[in-house]
Amino acid sequence: MTASSDAHDTRICAGRVVIVTGAGRGLGRAHALAFAAEGAKVVVNDLGVGPDGDGGSAGPARDVVDEITAAGGEAVAHGGDIATREGASSLIATALDAFGRLDTLVNNAGFLRDRMLVNLDADDWDAVLRVHLRGHFLTLKHAAAHWRAETKAGRTPAARVINTSSGAGLLGSVGQGNYAAAKAGIVGLTLVAAAEMGRYGVQVNAIAPAARTRMTEQTFAATMAAPGEGTGAFDAMAPENVSPLVVWLGSDASGGVTGRVFEAEGGRITVMEGWRPGPTTDREARWAPAEAGEATRKLLAQTVPAEPVYGAR
Repeated sequence: MTASSDAHDTRICAGRVVIVTGAGRGLGRAHALAFAAEGAKVVVNDLGVGPDGDGGSAGPARDVVDEITAAGGEAVAHGGDIATREGASSLIATALDAFGRLDTLVNNAGFLRDRMLVNLDADDWDAVLRVHLRGHFLTLKHAAAHWRAETKAGRTPAARVINTSSGAGLLGSVGQGNYAAAKAGIVGLTLVAAAEMGRYGVQVNAIAPAARTRMTEQTFAATMAAPGEGTGAFDAMAPENVSPLVVWLGSDASGGVTGRVFEAEGGRITVMEGWRPGPTTDREARWAPAEAGEATRKLLAQTVPAEPVYGAR
């Protein structure tokens, strides 16, 4: 993980400056360490909150920075709340002040407050959408402003954004209406940002990861046990398995890849294909309700059945 300014450093992210939000634990920590191992200088953002967003500590971010620097890399901690304008703005400023540039933003921060819809409080709805969706938006907005200014100054970057969605956002998940809505919104935000920001040298993609973290340990407890010590078995649910794709998407090597959503789990990478027109009919006149229903049933008979919602299988 030794940092180097050598022009011959062949590591995939040598010389790049990368921000990772929610990088104190789990997937974010794995991403930060993986980027550093590939030569990046890393801004490690984390509030150090609990799995439900309560509490807070500077310790997790500092610990990851210490891991990176102990291995010879370069990293700084940022403890601001990226779901506030001030926190998101100061995050970008931290990268520029510490390392003089910004190349890649990995939006990963989040927490869960799971409830069935009839038991879900509005405060829990707002809190989850705030950290996931607003947090993605604000960091993306402030990074985009910097990259647009660079482009206008004649320094068009090879910038990368990797957002974090979820299978819950793509298919839904019982008991996670707030989380699923936020993660679905992140996919929509990714598509819009990719279309708008390409002119500024920015590529924007999203991942839907599956891994063993504090957020998923209850949801997948029955299927996510790690292999025994010393067995040599592949731990398919280790968060480190997701990071190689994220690092590649955050590097120069991913040129031309934008506006895409990828599932990543264990050794599997899947390109997810979103909404697109399916069977259609047009009578070129207004339908009566019963006729619209009959036509719709005929169209549904021609479709591939929808994937089941997680937890409803």
